[in-house]
Amino acid sequence: MHPPIPWNHGQRTAPLAHGLLALLLITWSLGAFAQVAERVIYKAPSRFSDLLVVSEDSEGLRSLRFEMYGARQSVVKPGDPDHLELTYARAILAVFTWKPEPRRILVVGLGGGTIPMFMRKHLPDADIDVIELDPAVVEVARSHFGFRDDQRLKAHVGDGRHWIERARSRYDLIVLDAFGTHEVPYALATREFLLAVQQSLAADGVAIANMWSRSANALYDDMVSTYLSVFPAVSVMDLAGSGNRLVLASRSTVVPDLGEATERASRLNARFSLRHDLAAMVRQGLRQADRDERGGTVLTDAARPARP
Repeated sequence: MHPPIPWNHGQRTAPLAHGLLALLLITWSLGAFAQVAERVIYKAPSRFSDLLVVSEDSEGLRSLRFEMYGARQSVVKPGDPDHLELTYARAILAVFTWKPEPRRILVVGLGGGTIPMFMRKHLPDADIDVIELDPAVVEVARSHFGFRDDQRLKAHVGDGRHWIERARSRYDLIVLDAFGTHEVPYALATREFLLAVQQSLAADGVAIANMWSRSANALYDDMVSTYLSVFPAVSVMDLAGSGNRLVLASRSTVVPDLGEATERASRLNARFSLRHDLAAMVRQGLRQADRDERGGTVLTDAARPARP
């Protein structure tokens, strides 16, 4: 960012110019403040990339990144599991409109632990497994983000696909939130993988997947089409102001329509004491797949579609 344009005290400046210069000063000052407020407090190499813990502001927010200036993988306010900073983390609670009382939950991808810690607080009788490929992520979630295992919430280091393929008992809810530095791993997007997810779910079990939208993900339509090829009930959730999309998929054909899902989300606002309006997010974002999403190529282990 360029520094502000200096004032020329030797000449008279038109009022409009003064206004533009003032605006530049304000913009530069805000940018400089953001740079000061955001600082790296921990950096270490991991098995797959660098891990950076960034302190974002004076309110105690911390974010996890896999590269400098990269996407925020997770944002946590340590000690406050009710704080959901990222839009997708707030919206992912929409899955409870499809499956209100899951007893066994699997979360693939730990990050800073935002989602499993929220679930642990508000679903105290649920057993929650979290599977994370990178052991360094588990370590940093515990050391810098306040993540804590206990008898009902357990983090495991391992491959999420292998875990699901070898699952001995079924889950009521599976949350797919695994990202590499830039994308969802291809092995977690194929038909073969999703068939394993389906088999790992209870008869009325639900999966919810976080992915980049079409603008940032060349395989987005193909990913949605692959879900549609496996599950009898699939919906997409748009997130206003976010590059993420959520896909909800159920083994059962009996899922709530938009009106019922919105009503259930209203009840969840009170049940979870949410600090955001989940009902509004559901009402505005939950929908059936569009034509492009239905017209993608089904992804398989054997053939990854070529993209420009």
